[in-house]
Amino acid sequence: MWLGPEEVLVANALWVTERANPFFVLQRRRGHGKGGGLTGLLVGTLDVVLDSSARVAPYRILHQTQDSQVYWTVACGSSRKEITKHWEWLENNLLQTLSIFDNEEDITTFVKGKIHGIIAEENKNLQPQGDEDPGKFKEAELKMRKQFGMPEGEKLVNYYSCSYWKGRVPRQGWLYLTVNHLCFYSFLLGKEVSLVVQWVDVTRLEKNATLLFPESIRVDTRDQELFFSMFLNISETFKLMEQLANLAMRQLLDSEGFLEDKALPRPPRPHRNISALKRDLDARAKNECYRATFRLPGDERLDGHTGCTLWTPFNKLHIPGQMFISSNYICFASKEEDACHLIIPLREVTIVEKADSSSVLPSPLSISTKSKMTFLFANLKDRDFLVQRISDFLQKMPSKPPGNSRAGRKASIVDSAPESSPAPQEVSEQPASPTSPLGGLQGSHAQEAPTASQGLLKLFQRNTPVEDLGAKGAKEKMKEESWNIHFFEFGRGMCMYRTTRTRELVLKGIPESLRGELWLLFSGAWNEMVTHPGYYAELVEKSTGKNSLATEEIERDLHRSMPEHPAFQNELGIAALRRVLTAYAFRNPTIGYCQAMNIVTSVLLLYGSEEEAFWLLVALCERMLPDYYNTRVVGALVDQGIFEELTRDFLPQLSEKMQDLGVISSISLSWFLTLFLSVMPFESAAVIVDCFFYEGIKVILQVALAILDANMDQLLGCSDEGEAMTVLGRYLDNVVNKQSVSPPIPHLHALLTSGDDPPEEVDIFDLLKVSYEKFSSLRAEDIEQMRFKQRLKVIQSLEDTAKRSVVRAIPGDVGFSIEELEDLYMVFKAKQLASQYWGSSHPAAVRRDPSLPYLEQYRIDTNQFRELFASLTPWACGSHTPVLAGRMFRLLDENKDSLINFKEFVTGMSRMYHGDLTEKLKVLYKLHLPPALSPEEAESALEATHYFTENSSSEASPLASDLDLFLPWEAQEALQQEEQEGAGNNIQEKRGDGD
Repeated sequence: MWLGPEEVLVANALWVTERANPFFVLQRRRGHGKGGGLTGLLVGTLDVVLDSSARVAPYRILHQTQDSQVYWTVACGSSRKEITKHWEWLENNLLQTLSIFDNEEDITTFVKGKIHGIIAEENKNLQPQGDEDPGKFKEAELKMRKQFGMPEGEKLVNYYSCSYWKGRVPRQGWLYLTVNHLCFYSFLLGKEVSLVVQWVDVTRLEKNATLLFPESIRVDTRDQELFFSMFLNISETFKLMEQLANLAMRQLLDSEGFLEDKALPRPPRPHRNISALKRDLDARAKNECYRATFRLPGDERLDGHTGCTLWTPFNKLHIPGQMFISSNYICFASKEEDACHLIIPLREVTIVEKADSSSVLPSPLSISTKSKMTFLFANLKDRDFLVQRISDFLQKMPSKPPGNSRAGRKASIVDSAPESSPAPQEVSEQPASPTSPLGGLQGSHAQEAPTASQGLLKLFQRNTPVEDLGAKGAKEKMKEESWNIHFFEFGRGMCMYRTTRTRELVLKGIPESLRGELWLLFSGAWNEMVTHPGYYAELVEKSTGKNSLATEEIERDLHRSMPEHPAFQNELGIAALRRVLTAYAFRNPTIGYCQAMNIVTSVLLLYGSEEEAFWLLVALCERMLPDYYNTRVVGALVDQGIFEELTRDFLPQLSEKMQDLGVISSISLSWFLTLFLSVMPFESAAVIVDCFFYEGIKVILQVALAILDANMDQLLGCSDEGEAMTVLGRYLDNVVNKQSVSPPIPHLHALLTSGDDPPEEVDIFDLLKVSYEKFSSLRAEDIEQMRFKQRLKVIQSLEDTAKRSVVRAIPGDVGFSIEELEDLYMVFKAKQLASQYWGSSHPAAVRRDPSLPYLEQYRIDTNQFRELFASLTPWACGSHTPVLAGRMFRLLDENKDSLINFKEFVTGMSRMYHGDLTEKLKVLYKLHLPPALSPEEAESALEATHYFTENSSSEASPLASDLDLFLPWEAQEALQQEEQEGAGNNIQEKRGDGD
């Protein structure tokens, strides 16, 4: 390729001159090609260590003049053919012209101008590529593909200089991180190291430091442990490796491969040090963090963030923090953790105005909402740009649903706020609160069932006034009053200021009258409900009367959902539960229905309408407890691993005992999947659910640790799992909520009771207080980090289980050993996964269905089988390999769906490897008959058969020539032998008749 001329002071260092003329020199890199010797080894080592080969091709052309000591690069090439083409062009087009010049400076100026002109002409003819990666990354990507044999579809994300520890010796080289692989290459003094690891094979990935290895990254697979160190920025590298491994685990979990985000904004000029894919992954990480922090819908994308201060009227302070802007929300998070969080949906915004700056309040920005709240931000770096972005997003806001008084109205953007400004249209005082009437949001079933507008608890509770409940009623009244004061000071609805005061009130227990409203707000479910009016009603209508595996499982579990509660002892509660669970199964067929969803949903229905319970279930399954409710309960297993790790950290003296008893795996699933609702009295578990919707999984882990800590002495004295479960069960049965105003509900938790006196009652609020005091060091960021580590372990363990299940399903007469079958399975699986890596060439098998039985999850099509056949078959078929592979595939594909599973694949391999000579010949014979033949081959065979039949009386039968068209000589001999044996048997029979 032609290069923009760059100055080279020492032309012969590390290079060998192969051609020269008065104006140009063609050189080859030392060590490239044959005869490099010791110098070549040193140069090769230097190229790897300094990554020269990513920037300097093995051939180059320099421009030089006779009296100058300065050379200029004008072209480079990756092959001799490429560089020779450039050399010949220079000789044919420039030499004669350059000889005319008298001044050497004019010669150099002319050459440089000519080369720049050639480059400009080539660039003009190139099709625009949009936001392409920088040239350095392109060259490194080409090098990676050539070095490791990767196809065009494998994209390089980033690459880093580092050392790979082989034994106790560090090998300096380059680590390439692609979408699907981790690759490393080193060449030091003639010794080459080349590693390729698929992300789907990684079982452990962690950053650590030991005496043997400095700060390093450890990568484990089932077969090896790899250590990499001496990174320029090890944290950045490890974060990227985590993301790529996470994508691979997602691929194994639900077959969701990596797709580049085409909607991501493209910079006007590519960053010289960041590839497009790296930028894509960085944006994904920021989006996930943004959505998790503020509990926003799964499709919300962060547009940008900036430092600022927020005026908090409740304490008269300017709190420093970060403002986050996305297409539907403005959010704020204080620098001091939990000091203040704020979420402003743009659908609530009425006025955005820029006030005059002052030394006390620089660059202020005021945002008003239709609930009559005003938020004042200051110290904004680029206020004008920020206001423009908010204005753009407001213009794109969809029209309001029918029944909303703001239908079609846009917010105002003004530079100041004069008192004469027109007031917004009148709206209800608390339109952002879930307690406000939904109007047109309710579906057509609103008139049919009372549960469409209110929770079951209101329908089935006693009509006793709170005042008549004595001390409990007074306590409940005080809680309601505390929340009303909080709403007055901090706001109500989505735009509420969320502070440590909010958490304190939650920990004291949410009053039953406000529970449904606050669950909707804290979980973020309210946002999705108001932006999808009528969605639940449509799902109910579509799913009514439809039968599926999910609906059958739902019917079986309906009467097991809180049967002790009067709300679910009649058809009204059961029907509402059926509608919500069925609607969700239709919304998310990947999850469908999972046991424990019925228990959680029944509690949601007690405090909210059907639609509210549905959206709370969406928030629970899809955001707050990811991957919990699927066939393999992966999310719960991941958090079980976290619980084990936390037990080792916080309760080391109990950890080993719990492992020996095998208790943690038993308790964590029932505790986590149902949020303690199935193991604790309902009134107490509801308080934990309050905290869960505000804090997330952190609360569940804290409470679980507090329960183990409270029972430590008894657990240490247990001799088996049953005894330990009895101890924990009796403790949980006696966790009480003495402040509850609901009628007591019998707790039907089954456990082995002894004749001893029952344990003392434990107040749920005391348990929560202890959990926060002893285990408050847990942070959401740390839990997410631990989730990644455990997810690798859990999913790879499930894959190993799947492999063993598939291998066990193979008949014992196939001839392969267990180890050979496992190796074949890994090869078969890798071939199917490759179709997901590199795209559309295998459309039939490009996605697997994790809901299928293990044996059917991985299947390959004819093209993939042809590749495996060519590499694994013991038969040397030469040019006939593709034909025979296609016929073998059609023979094995018994159900004719153009895909074969592992069992069918092993059957074919067994016939070729382990059958005796007769069986192998029979296989060859079958490969030349339908159904192995393609339609064209079958038609040709049929014509030949007719021809043979018509000429069968002739002495010169064309049988041999016809068979030659379809059968190899081995099969012909086998056929002739069978015919002879058959003829001999006929003769024997005739002789017997004659006798």
